[in-house]
Amino acid sequence: MLWSMCLILLSHSDLDPSSQSAKSPQPPRVFVLSHALAAFSLSFPLPLRLLPGFLITDIIRKHTQESVQFAGSLYPNRTHSRVKQLSPWCLTQQTASFTGKNGDCACVPELGKTMEETGSSSSPGISPIPVVVIGNGPSAICLSYLLSGYRPYFKESSIHPNPILQRKLEQNLGISIIEQDLEYLSEGLEGRSHNPVAVLFDSLLRPDADFGVSLESVLTWRREPDHRIPHLVLGKGPLGGAWHSIEGSMFTLSLGDWMELPDLPFRDWMRLKRRCLRNDRAMTSDIASYYQHYARVKGLQEHFACGTVVTSVRRVSLDSSAESQVNVSADSPAGARVFRHSTSTSLFEVIGSSKSEDGSEKAFRIFAEKVVLATGMYDSPAWLGVDGEDLPFVHHTTSELDRTLKERETGLNSDPILIIGGGLTAADAIIAAHHGNVSVIHVFRRGVNDPGLIFNQLPKVMYPEYHKVHQMMIQQSCTTTGPYEGYLSLPKHRMLAFTPDRKCIIEDLMSAEKKVFNVSMAFILIGSNPNLTLLPDCGRSLAINPELAVNSKRNPLDVDCYTYECVQERGLYALGPLVGDHFVRFLQGGALAVARSLLKERQGAQFQTDRQLLIS
Repeated sequence: MLWSMCLILLSHSDLDPSSQSAKSPQPPRVFVLSHALAAFSLSFPLPLRLLPGFLITDIIRKHTQESVQFAGSLYPNRTHSRVKQLSPWCLTQQTASFTGKNGDCACVPELGKTMEETGSSSSPGISPIPVVVIGNGPSAICLSYLLSGYRPYFKESSIHPNPILQRKLEQNLGISIIEQDLEYLSEGLEGRSHNPVAVLFDSLLRPDADFGVSLESVLTWRREPDHRIPHLVLGKGPLGGAWHSIEGSMFTLSLGDWMELPDLPFRDWMRLKRRCLRNDRAMTSDIASYYQHYARVKGLQEHFACGTVVTSVRRVSLDSSAESQVNVSADSPAGARVFRHSTSTSLFEVIGSSKSEDGSEKAFRIFAEKVVLATGMYDSPAWLGVDGEDLPFVHHTTSELDRTLKERETGLNSDPILIIGGGLTAADAIIAAHHGNVSVIHVFRRGVNDPGLIFNQLPKVMYPEYHKVHQMMIQQSCTTTGPYEGYLSLPKHRMLAFTPDRKCIIEDLMSAEKKVFNVSMAFILIGSNPNLTLLPDCGRSLAINPELAVNSKRNPLDVDCYTYECVQERGLYALGPLVGDHFVRFLQGGALAVARSLLKERQGAQFQTDRQLLIS
């Protein structure tokens, strides 16, 4: 009876603090009623004491700043932490009124000003950002979508082709996938990712995709604003990440449908743009535009700050504002550096610079409760480590080749260009050079029939351009003469050195014979590594093998496979290639795991806070 009366009073209470007298400020009625209700509940056993907190939490959380300040004035010591937690960190107020180019990202100059005003970690009024995401590619976009309150549910009318997974999904109808036990759901599933949640989420979005069928997703999406988590996404380039740095006329390796993000079919977008797929593959320029369109349609732009470069991420203690010590432990292999911080309250300090539209840069420093690394792996091209590799005519990306072809600086009568690498990037460079009538010497370590060579793994029908390159590699080698003028294949060879007079020294791995060629330019296209200079010791202490540099294929970051939280650093998460998920279709599962972990921890913290508030 009393509960009903209190709830009626609460529902009719005036929540607008502007109605209070300016001369004699009074506490909002909802504040008095809620505390009266809490006080009355102390006469009940503990489980019942918590009941009023659940009933009034949503109302209390919607208080204005005046309500919170009044609570702090009543109990300055006891409620300070609660008051600070209720103080809203409003990203929209900081950035929504300033939009970047094409309205895709928040304007960085104003954001930088706000960041600087955050203050030092020793300031008692510090208001950290709950989640900071570093990187603005598809991993970050998908995570932002989930943190913005979009939640997946199993469609009751759907039938998943996996009967075991179907039964598991039917056990929790009406409960969002993000609230369920991901380890239980992913148990027994197999796919092309070693991360179980990535396989699970891909199976829900694209059932049986690896069998060549196109089935409708078994998920439906609902936007539930009460489950939003404030977050900020920092990216150095346009929204969409590395997809904007790839030559726009190239085709994706994955099928176009596999490039889409949740709840916005890529084919529907292509149809609206009156574009078509080639062999079910899309052009990279279309993918980059789709990701920008996705953020606009889903209302995610206010969370993104493009044109920002993060230079440092470290954990700092709120007690002393001193940097957490990174020590060399005797127990660590080879003296690996290990994050060690005190058990006291601490935050992540994120330092970097932002670039405005007029080209000026401004330093910023912000603090975050959680940090998610979604930087990808294309920032730092891999080097061979041979003599002369730093000479001006030696390059590690194809950008200089693109410029040379556009300006027609080379041709069949010039010295050939040297392309080193046996992957798809090298193949793309060969195709571009062939179309530009530029002679090519192609060096790679594997044999042309090696099963590990990527060309031997691709279906010929779906990838005709790469099949043509593979034909050239087989038929136009140093031991055979083929029909492809201006191309020479050197399988099972390796580079030894470059000389200033544009000579390259190459060794035959079978005979140890050394060969010398004159070249006009050289392109070393052997992959890339993630740039983690923002972390202590470039993040080596967070990798599976701390003795080696972080590598997305051979030595990724060591994370919990169901939360994607770094094993060696609590509160730090990683997504995408950093944890071995190289395809867009699989990195979305990582975003689901991170979002679930953050929501679960937030709910637990809120429960404890409400409990302590009621007991006190």
